Amino acid sequence: MTASISPELVALSGQPVPRYTSYPTAPHFSADITAADYGEWLRAAGVTGKPVSLYLHIPFCRTICTYCGCTTKAALRDDPIRAYAATVHDEIALVARHLGPAPLSHIHWGGGTPNILPPDCFTGLVEDLARRFRFQAGMEHAIELDPRHVTPEGARHLARLGINRASLGVQTLDPAVQAAIARIQPLERIEAAFAALRAAGITAINADLMFGLPRQTLDSIRGTVAALVRLRPQRIAVFGYAHVPWMKPHQRLIRNEDLPDAARRLAQAQLARDLLLQAGYCAVGIDHFALPDDELTLAANAGTLRRNFQGYTTDKAESLIGIGASSISRTPHGYAQNAPDNHGWRRAVEEGCLPVVRGHRLLPDDVARGRVIEDILCRFKAELPQPDMAVPPQLAALVEQGWVRVAAGRVEIHDHAPEIARIVASAFDAYLPSGGRHSAAV
Repeated sequence: MTASISPELVALSGQPVPRYTSYPTAPHFSADITAADYGEWLRAAGVTGKPVSLYLHIPFCRTICTYCGCTTKAALRDDPIRAYAATVHDEIALVARHLGPAPLSHIHWGGGTPNILPPDCFTGLVEDLARRFRFQAGMEHAIELDPRHVTPEGARHLARLGINRASLGVQTLDPAVQAAIARIQPLERIEAAFAALRAAGITAINADLMFGLPRQTLDSIRGTVAALVRLRPQRIAVFGYAHVPWMKPHQRLIRNEDLPDAARRLAQAQLARDLLLQAGYCAVGIDHFALPDDELTLAANAGTLRRNFQGYTTDKAESLIGIGASSISRTPHGYAQNAPDNHGWRRAVEEGCLPVVRGHRLLPDDVARGRVIEDILCRFKAELPQPDMAVPPQLAALVEQGWVRVAAGRVEIHDHAPEIARIVASAFDAYLPSGGRHSAAV
């Protein structure tokens, strides 16, 4: 454990708070928002002529890792995946009917395991998007990849379709931890995935690491980071494992006694951070790291870093349109979430309806608080835009300790910013007291 860890910081790190990839967060969406509302929001976004972003959710994996918090299911055969892709085509048509031929600034494929799509299915979906929308020059076209399913031919296929950024789920390279989370992928497999992508011309590579996993130790973190930095991905995200067995029943296979406590989680997070900084990466927000010349680092330095459902981003689009079961869309008017179950989502699409089941209409106070929360998580400081937005009493102890400073309508985190940013942000969340269960702050 590093000398900077105090009992007060350990106690704060275990406090449950949202991750704030949206505000309000999804637990506070309601069924008041309908497909008709969302259709109006799409038309309004299309009329502006401004670029939008797309997120396409592919909720299938060959097997389910026990740590997984994603909305996904196991598919050993391709038939359900092909059926799902056919419905995605229909939803794309529905969205395009309301949105029009909007210019696209970003496309992001998430899951699940998006590269589980058969090659002809993926080709057909990309071609469909290109027909219905306008791909802008320099558009980021990103995909999340399971390294165990990256092949040289598969990487070449992605490159031919315009994929120019890939995110690899490395998580850990400790064999004991991999066994505990049912995700066996030796370093040689990770190296082969990097090599295949780079040989295909996809050189913008992100890697995800995790701390707080079962049986994980400081030596696990040290070995994983040392091996990964030799591969030199442009960006590395270091996420804390969110143990939410009440939401994800398969996590019940992880024994509580195998999980590190709050102090060990905090020590693992700080060690990973220290090692990445020593390796020449720059800290971006609370849990991302990027090379000095990467666009994410440049955006952080320029104060233009943003945060959305994919985490930290350079995407400036006002609207992020989600396609697929459980996807969430954000427009200037509000949030809309698709039916989370594949059957309900498919039934709505087949009936010719946008498959929205819940959401939230943004109020002026939501926009103001959302901006404060985003600024805190991106820049560790924020201007309070409303004169009556008083500094919440929850921050009093942090102000007294000198970790947070408040003056003249401005809040700034002075010490331990990565560890307490979500806690500081939560103090401005007007919905948080009304319920919802969340993962630990670190």
